[in-house]
Amino acid sequence: MASWRDNASPRAQADLDALVEPALGFAQQQLAKHGEFFPYAVVVRSDGDTEMIAARPDPDDEHPASTDVIDACLIAVTERREHLRAAAIVADVRLADGRDAIRVDLEHSEGAALTLLLPYSKKRFSRDIHYGQLQAAAGDRHIWL
Repeated sequence: MASWRDNASPRAQADLDALVEPALGFAQQQLAKHGEFFPYAVVVRSDGDTEMIAARPDPDDEHPASTDVIDACLIAVTERREHLRAAAIVADVRLADGRDAIRVDLEHSEGAALTLLLPYSKKRFSRDIHYGQLQAAAGDRHIWL
């Protein structure tokens, strides 16, 4: 079975790999602290540094819909894409089987796109979180079309 790495340059592989830890790590930190998180983005800038981006569709709305926040993140990243090499959009999602998961949509300016899913379950009346197996699949391009 072919891997995305078979067609990605070493730099694209390194850039996407560099996004995984901050993308998943911040989500896990927020789940442990708050039991949830708003969608956000993590990017690799042209200089190779990573940066986190939070976007709000309406600054006056304290409880925007997650889909609106994801759209706002995509807009914020797309507007800056000329100065970026790679991006990840991170969201707290519900899978078709009813489980919760951290979803990370990764995309590189060179063309690689993949989606990571990290299922998790929370213990009732506890902050304990059990993480399942990280899953990877081909993703869709939204930023560099």
